[in-house]
Amino acid sequence: MTVRKIATIGHPVLRQRSREVGPEELASPEFQRLVDDVIETMRDASGAGLAAPQVHEPARLVAIEVDRNPRYPYKPRVPLTVLVNPELHVLSDETFDNYEGCLSVPNLRGVVRRATEVRVVALDRRGAPLDFVVRGLTAGTFQHEVDHLDGKLFVDSVTDTTTLTTWADFDRFHREAFVRRAEALVARFGS
Repeated sequence: MTVRKIATIGHPVLRQRSREVGPEELASPEFQRLVDDVIETMRDASGAGLAAPQVHEPARLVAIEVDRNPRYPYKPRVPLTVLVNPELHVLSDETFDNYEGCLSVPNLRGVVRRATEVRVVALDRRGAPLDFVVRGLTAGTFQHEVDHLDGKLFVDSVTDTTTLTTWADFDRFHREAFVRRAEALVARFGS
């Protein structure tokens, strides 16, 4: 496993639609190394998730994991989940405002409106089908990561640019109110 350099906003790889991963590529040792590298890079950067384009590989692959993450202590636990060729289906019109950041957009956060409930259809790293539902903050995390596969960054979805803030000013001025809302969401959905 290798910790890879994370592409940052402005790099063209972050703005293109990632390619579908076919069965042959999925089974290849090179792709399995990419999966390991995405996981290792995500963990090294204390991310809640990471998409392959963020490590300069435009493939439809994301990894998500939240386990006592110091950057997001209010997020519920998500076991390591690898998604290949994921599709998200919104199951409810209900939304919530999520203060998001991104490893590819260093030191910036902003409010993005996310669906509270989505169905995830994908393959795991071995090609087995996955089909499950995520809710609440966890649904926001999945939407954020899958957006990367379509060349979309969270800043594209910030409708009120006055919510943009550095991490330090988020902690100073916005964290307390956001954590209260996040905890209420977690209490309601369990995720």
